[in-house]
Amino acid sequence: MAKDFGVTTRAIRFYEDQGLLSPGREGINRVYSNRDRVRLKLTLRGKRLGFSLSQIRELFDIYDSAKGEQAQLHQYLDLLAERRAQLEQQREDIDAVLREIDAFDAQCRSLLAQEARRRQQAAPEAAV
Repeated sequence: MAKDFGVTTRAIRFYEDQGLLSPGREGINRVYSNRDRVRLKLTLRGKRLGFSLSQIRELFDIYDSAKGEQAQLHQYLDLLAERRAQLEQQREDIDAVLREIDAFDAQCRSLLAQEARRRQQAAPEAAV
């Protein structure tokens, strides 16, 4: 299963420890069901979207306890909206930092250009 999903066996064991996967056992071997495969796929998707493992586990718990998907879908929509708001705030913060970088960059280049002009003006005077 690790190869199929491009993760390490250590990651899979960690997800087991976190209660996201619950494989069966045949002796010392773990046996993963289709349910575990789906959960791993959803866990990796959730991680890619920036959800915490506890948020992912919460969605699984809602799904396991609910008779239908509506509760899970509503919770998922809430998490998506929350994540979108976080990302939009991060984008605003990044844009602000980039504007500051642009301003400092321009200021440094201007100071360097002024210094270069001063040196050029001073060089002919020293040669005389």
